[in-house]
Amino acid sequence: EFQTSASRASGHRPRRGVGGSTRTVMDAPSLSYSAAFARSLLLHSSWPPRSAHLCATRAFLPAWQSPRFTRIRCAVASPGSNEQKNDSATMPTRFDFVRVEQDMYRSWEEAGLFSPVPNAEHQQPTFTVAMPPPNVTGGLHMGHAMFSTLEDILTRFHRMRGARALYIPGTDHAGIATQLMVERALASEGGPTRQQLGRQRFLDRVWAWKREKGDYISQQLRRLGASCDWTREKFTLDPDMCAAVTEAFVRLHERGLIYRGAYMVNWSPNLMTAVSDLEVDSVEEQGSMYYFKYMLVGSDADGPYIPVATTRPETILGDSAVCVHPDDERYRNMIGKDVMVPFVGRRIPVIADTYVERDFGTGALKITPGHDYNDYDIGKRHGLPVHMMMDRQARIVVDDPSSAAYALFHQLDRFECRRAIWAELEKAGQSIKVEPHTLRVPRSQRGGEVVEPMVSNQWFVRTESMAAPALDAVRTGQVQILPERFEKVYYGWLENIHDWCISRQLWWGHRIPVWYVQGGDHEGEYIVARSEDDARDMVIQRYGTERAATLNLVQDEDVLDTWFSSGLWPFASLGWPNESSPDYQAFYPNTVLETGYDILFFWVARMMMMGIELTGKAPFRTIYLHGLVRDAQGRKMSKTTGNVIDPVETIDQYGTDALRYALVTGTTPGQDIPLSLEKIEANRNFVNKLWNAGRYIVTNLEKMYDPLGMRSADEVFSEYAHTIHGLPLPERYIVSRVHQVAQAVTEGLELYNFGEPGKLIYEFLWDEFADWYIEASKTRLYADKNQAKLEACETLVYVLDVCLRLLHPFMPFVTESIWLRLPHGQGAPTSIMLSCWPAQGPVDCDAIARFQRLQRVVRAVRNARAEYQVEPGRRITALFVSEDASTVNDIREEIACLALLARLDVDTFQAGSLDDVNPPRDDSAVHLIVENGLDVFLPMRGMIDFDKERQRLPQQPGRGERDP
Repeated sequence: EFQTSASRASGHRPRRGVGGSTRTVMDAPSLSYSAAFARSLLLHSSWPPRSAHLCATRAFLPAWQSPRFTRIRCAVASPGSNEQKNDSATMPTRFDFVRVEQDMYRSWEEAGLFSPVPNAEHQQPTFTVAMPPPNVTGGLHMGHAMFSTLEDILTRFHRMRGARALYIPGTDHAGIATQLMVERALASEGGPTRQQLGRQRFLDRVWAWKREKGDYISQQLRRLGASCDWTREKFTLDPDMCAAVTEAFVRLHERGLIYRGAYMVNWSPNLMTAVSDLEVDSVEEQGSMYYFKYMLVGSDADGPYIPVATTRPETILGDSAVCVHPDDERYRNMIGKDVMVPFVGRRIPVIADTYVERDFGTGALKITPGHDYNDYDIGKRHGLPVHMMMDRQARIVVDDPSSAAYALFHQLDRFECRRAIWAELEKAGQSIKVEPHTLRVPRSQRGGEVVEPMVSNQWFVRTESMAAPALDAVRTGQVQILPERFEKVYYGWLENIHDWCISRQLWWGHRIPVWYVQGGDHEGEYIVARSEDDARDMVIQRYGTERAATLNLVQDEDVLDTWFSSGLWPFASLGWPNESSPDYQAFYPNTVLETGYDILFFWVARMMMMGIELTGKAPFRTIYLHGLVRDAQGRKMSKTTGNVIDPVETIDQYGTDALRYALVTGTTPGQDIPLSLEKIEANRNFVNKLWNAGRYIVTNLEKMYDPLGMRSADEVFSEYAHTIHGLPLPERYIVSRVHQVAQAVTEGLELYNFGEPGKLIYEFLWDEFADWYIEASKTRLYADKNQAKLEACETLVYVLDVCLRLLHPFMPFVTESIWLRLPHGQGAPTSIMLSCWPAQGPVDCDAIARFQRLQRVVRAVRNARAEYQVEPGRRITALFVSEDASTVNDIREEIACLALLARLDVDTFQAGSLDDVNPPRDDSAVHLIVENGLDVFLPMRGMIDFDKERQRLPQQPGRGERDP
């Protein structure tokens, strides 16, 4: 976009734009960007350049040397390569995405095209979307590709519509995953364990690993074309993010919303920490159902007893009651009596609760409040004691050394205890039977071990009061959930919410800002503070200077749940708690949250609660939930199944544009997305189709641009967007249709419907623009009439320009590559992403209907040719009959197009009324009824060479010499 010395020497002036406004050449930042683009991007297939150079003296093609344009056209090639022999602006025969994509993205990023200015006083609207931060440990998978593509489509769409569009990137520290990965690395090296290293030395190792590996996922996201503002990239353990997490904890504690207490959690014995529900997989496995006798107190070996069934007999040692349904006649007379826990000697009551299903098992449940979620709830309702019978390593703990259970089971692994306790029950005559049973087993996503429900002292967030405003925000329409069917899921979770366990027994993460007081009679007391210095000041205020000098402060060893820091993501990434920061003022609340429906509760609902509680505002206005990416058969992608499609390998093979388009086209909002390599390959073919269309247009422009005195693409875009009056019928048709498509695509993206807009552009480009108008344009471009050539050239440029802009959010690389080759004028944007989105243009419905009538004529003739096996190259005569003068005129005006598309003889055709044409009334012509009032007659003699047919027929199998 910059002027060469030659163009400056010519003394040409800025061109007057629409309304007489003057378009300036460029400012300094654009100048440097254009120079970078010219070196690395424009015009040659040798990408990336091995020895790039700018040919300033050949800035334009010979056919493009008008001083009105300042688009640099340069040769970028290796010295001595065959590619140097090509004309500097000749488009390669195919789009070489391998050479183009990464350098193009680097040019965008270096030019600062992804970075909006946070001027809160500016009237320009804003669009903000925060990337769901992927784990810093991870590599790119199709889930990342899905959300990145959708979010980038929205960002590019709104950026082109004039918004200050901010796409915030970042990564999550992934406490469990990262710590586990580094621990495994230590083990593989034969080095010390985490405990042997100590906390600080271990954290040093994790930070070293993060510095080495942490940028991997960010680089892969760049390969997907995500137009994130990387200058604002966040990591959840950055100092400013840590300060935000600490501030959130302190404020919530001050408001009485954070407390420490005993509650049921998911405990991972291998990881030695509590884990969230999202980190637990419920796996269907084959197990056993154990039936045994719970003897009533005072009964002998023969009874009476209550038969009980369980899948985990080891938990008998922690039982607090046996529960039956109050209306179960079998056990009604036993309610209120006591039974004896085997081997422990503890009396426990028989209680009644409607939770029990009478037809499941024996209809009697053993209740273990310390090791089962449902039992814990029943225990709370009935005031039952909690007996912990496992330690944190899932080994059995028996408190009473004098009991039989101590000698038999103490310190056994839980699964060893299962076998041992069943053997002892069999010896005691209390076993009944064992049956195979299919059950759901909770397994840790990270370690694979069975997760143990366990009551544990942890830090919790009181969520009930925070859930209410989060519910109201959706019910009142302040926040919209799309698709709407997920509102019920959202309501269900928040209406039945439990307190949230936020502490984790890890070292990698946000250390809980709590200091315990040690010394004197203050053991167990704690201070919540923003720093250790603040904690010491608070100790002095609480106990006095003299007493405080005798006390020690020890910070809590645990860290916060990763979902706690992630819950702050939409506002902490914009500078909170500094609410006067420019980014916070300009870009909060976010416009939209886009993520998978599977984390609606674990992340989305918590962001809603935390955002409203801490900022007073809902963190986003729209929640869009996409489906999960599955294979072509609808199965979950997994390495075990062998159906995983790797995004990076797919990009290497098919290109980013093909993958992005395959992920979003043909999809329904919120539904799972079936993906196959065949679908991606089909979209790679579409990229090629688009490239060939662009190549055809650019190649013809090179030949005809200056002789025709054609206007720049920008001038044509401005005019056609407002009027198409005076254009011939095919041109009015295709421009009207592209305006209809642009309107439908705009409306679809505004409603977060990605699949249908993508499909509309695909069908228009392939079925209408390429197959019809580009073919029809050849009759203009290769004719003698300059006005027809000019109209066709400008229409081709305009429709291609609009299509490229509509496609750019979906396919950023190929659209940029073609768009930069169009003849843009002085002061035009340096990239398609900075061009304006197509506005609602004029639509000539009459022209559409009339041209579609001509299309039906072509199809009818083509079908007849196929039915009668007319030689493909043979031109045939056609007689068109219609009493409508307008139809007859259209046929006569566009006979060249019809002749080209249907292989008709332009010299022998006739068009007119029935009396004018006087078509054959016998079988000597094929009669085609195109529509009511329009008939076509195809004389048989023009369609078939009868001499050849006579020679061919006797040679066909089954025909004798006497056959006619």
